[in-house]
This record gives sequence, C-alpha cells and structure tokens, in this order.
Amino acid sequence: MGDLFFDIDPDIRVARTLPARIYSDPEIFQLQRDRVFARTWHYAGHDDLVKVAGQVYPFTLLPGALDEPLLLTRDQKDQVHCISNVCTHRGTVVVDGPGHEQQLRCRYHGRRFALDGRFHSMPEFEGTANFPSQSDDLPSVSLGTWTRFLMVSLAPAMRFEEIAGPMRSRLDALPFRELAFDPAGARDYLVNANWALYLDNYLEGFHIPYVHSSLATTLDYGEYTVELDRFSVLQVGVAKPGEPAFALPRTHPDHGRAIAAYYYWLFPTTMFNVYPWGVSVNVVAPLAVDRTRVSFLPFVWDASKRDAGAGAGLDRVEREDEAVVESVQRGVRSRLYDRGRYSPAREGGVHHFHRLLAEFLAS
Repeated sequence: MGDLFFDIDPDIRVARTLPARIYSDPEIFQLQRDRVFARTWHYAGHDDLVKVAGQVYPFTLLPGALDEPLLLTRDQKDQVHCISNVCTHRGTVVVDGPGHEQQLRCRYHGRRFALDGRFHSMPEFEGTANFPSQSDDLPSVSLGTWTRFLMVSLAPAMRFEEIAGPMRSRLDALPFRELAFDPAGARDYLVNANWALYLDNYLEGFHIPYVHSSLATTLDYGEYTVELDRFSVLQVGVAKPGEPAFALPRTHPDHGRAIAAYYYWLFPTTMFNVYPWGVSVNVVAPLAVDRTRVSFLPFVWDASKRDAGAGAGLDRVEREDEAVVESVQRGVRSRLYDRGRYSPAREGGVHHFHRLLAEFLAS
C-alpha cells in the first residue's frame, strides 16, 4: 500500500490538506470501501417508498463502492425495516422491484421470509440438521430516520443520532411533513473526479464569488458561516437584502437572521440543502477512484418560492461545480503538486472533512 497514512493537524493554521494521492490511488479507493463507507451512514430514500404495510423497495447501497443489495420494507405492524436483499440459501437477490408483498419469496428455490427478514419456510430441507437457525434470517441493517428521510449503515462506527442530532435540533421546526418528492426535478450528474474532491468543493463557500456568479448575487458572502459538529458540517447562507429567506419562529435560534439556506453535510456522502421552498437532498456515489455520481433529489413544501434565491438555478450551480472539480482532478495528478494549505477563515469545513477521512482510514 506504500505511504498510505497521513496526518491532518488539528490546528488549521498550520495544517496541510490531503495528499494528492488520496484522490487518484485505486488502492486507497478500495480501502475506503471497508474503512469509510461500510462504517458510516448513507441516504437510502424517503418514507413514501414504503408508505403502507406490505410495501417493499429494493435498492443498491453505494453502487461502485459498496454495491450492497438492500431492501426497505414496512411490515404488518407498520414498522419500517432495512434488510439484506440476498437470499441466505444460495445468494440470489430476493426482490427485483418495488411492490407489495405479504411475504418475501426467493424465486430460485422458494425460500420464504417475513417482511422483517425472519426465515419462514424452505421446501425440501426436511433432512437438514440444525435448521433453521438465526443465520437463515435475512440480516438486518441499521436504519435511522430524520423527518421524512431514511439512512442506513452496514456496520456503523457511530450512532445515527450522533450525525443527525445537530440537524434535528436546528431544523425540526420547519414543515418537513409537508414535503412532496418531485421526481421530474430529480437529476443525476456524472462527475469525472474523485468523490472526496466533490465534497471538498461543497464544504466551503470560499469559491462562491469566483465560480457562482448567480449565487453570489443572492448570498451575503461576508455573513456566510460554517459550524462544525463531530460528524457533520453546517454552512449557513445569509440572504442579501430583498432576497428570499426563511420566516423563522421566535423560538428558533436563527430568528431575526435572513437565512437563505442551510447546507448540511453528513459524513461522508450525504447533503441536505434546506431552502425556503423545501429540501434538495444531494447524494454522492463514488463509482471509481476518478468518477462520481451526484444525485439531486428535490422535495418541495412551497413551490411558489422555487425559482428565486439561493435555492434557484441548482442545475447551473452544479454544472459550474462539476467543471471546477474536474479541473482539480486533472491538477492533483501532477507530479509537481502534493499538498496545499487551508484558509482558517473559509475552509474549516474542508479541514474537518479531511481530519475525519484520515481518522477512518487509519482505524
């Protein structure tokens, strides 16, 4: 593996950024699968996917990185579960598409499971000793819920509340129950760059005046702030005079501030961007060491505000981000570049991300 491990000094004033090889070494990308992605929480979907009892929704967790077949279900007790979608007999994928089921039945040899994953029955196994056992159940996967959104982890290194708690306390006064998913507005973007480069860019407002001319007209760059929690970063965008902002209740900690957007990042791959019109969930899927898919998933509570302010023109902003991140990917391959330095005033979120990545890669 060579000289893999590295330090990010906790003092941002003296720290150096990630070594360039982190963004281009296939061996490091492979290592991140087990040490980073398998041990953290990732976006799985929204609760309407399994809205009623009997509803099932299969999905693949982080295609290209984890490639784990999983299944969301809602059982007859109205409980939502996330379970493995791989049959415990011979490894067949159990459910191929969304629908409604009383039980789960493997099409290969007829093994059946309850909607919570418990083994139910299997033909032609009468002579098998010590059968069934717990290993014949479909394994459960850790499931966390924040308002309408579901997140999962294969082997979490932290409790879900450790990442969702700060966001929950700051934002739960907003009308999340009124959100409606807008599938027509959803977009996938393929970025020819390492997933961590995309997050580096997301986690600082430093580039806004230079890259996003339209966004710079709506946000007050001087009032842009960053708040760090153990496994998350909040960037608060303040509106310029006359631009759309939240009408926050008196009990809210940001009452009296013209908040245009809350940009919440949860380590390592999920962003909840909250605007006066609703929420854009951004999901980063690391497809290869130098290729990333970013999904924009819009959920709307006030469509009348969608075309103004910081939450407008998201497609343009994304394409601008793509261009600059792909340029950085070309640059970090240079033999003449290794590590840079941080702006203490503007790159606290990036520094925090780099320290987390270094911590998980070393453990």
